[in-house]
Amino acid sequence: MTFAQRLDRIAGLTEARLTTLVGANSQDSEDTGRSPSRLFEALRHATLGGGKRFRPFLVVESAALFGLPEEAALDTAAALECVHCYSLVHDDLPAMDNDTLRRGQPTVWKAFDEWTAILAGDALLTVAFETLSAPSTHPNAEVRLALIAGLSKAAGMDGMVGGQALDLEAERLAASQELTVREILHLQSLKTGALIRFACEAGAMLGEASPDARAALGRYGDAIGRAFQIADDLLDAEGCAETVGKAVSKDAAAGKATLVGLLGIEAARAALAQAEQDAVSALEPFGVRADMLIEAARFVSRREH
Repeated sequence: MTFAQRLDRIAGLTEARLTTLVGANSQDSEDTGRSPSRLFEALRHATLGGGKRFRPFLVVESAALFGLPEEAALDTAAALECVHCYSLVHDDLPAMDNDTLRRGQPTVWKAFDEWTAILAGDALLTVAFETLSAPSTHPNAEVRLALIAGLSKAAGMDGMVGGQALDLEAERLAASQELTVREILHLQSLKTGALIRFACEAGAMLGEASPDARAALGRYGDAIGRAFQIADDLLDAEGCAETVGKAVSKDAAAGKATLVGLLGIEAARAALAQAEQDAVSALEPFGVRADMLIEAARFVSRREH
């Protein structure tokens, strides 16, 4: 199976699991006569029918390194995707990045309204942890607890939310205080990299792997997260909205702190190539078993949307 075929397969499996999570909640509410149908429509709009499901792919493939079948990693993959989708819903809000296009469709606040988008994001975040806490995610309660703790940190003040706060603060101060390369990389390691790192480490958690194996996947996650953000910034600078599926050329206009903005296109491309190489090197302990994850690193650095 090629990388593209594998990515599509896991995307389909994740889509099916997300449909069950959101659809089950909707049906339960309809049965009681208390269905907040607008909210569930917004949840489906936010989660279904779009996206590469790259983070779930990393969960499933990292778990496969330790002999786990796809179904053993799907609940964790879906929970992580719920957190990712929640972050997109909230990032797109007028008070945040003020985006109206996501995955080629109107963003949730644009398709519905702001309060519905806020509540949809809140609901997705809580669904994620409800899912991780269920015995079906892993029979070992200690593993479930580790997953909950890991995702909590990756999504919170020391991870994605903290990175978003730094990003917005940098935007506010752009005219008077330019961030350094080190500060930009730190910001992006939280905003984008923390969830990607968790996706890779989650496979080791599910497989109850050694600390060394988890550390190697953590290094891989750090590198591929760095590559993902640089590639995203390059797409914003050079891509078109029809191909990328969202508004482009917004970072410079908003004064966002990016390596592209600070160093220029060519230096950013060199940093992207280095991040790809760092990701590949981190996988050396796993040998040929990690070939699909190596292809993932190459995919990230060469993506066009």
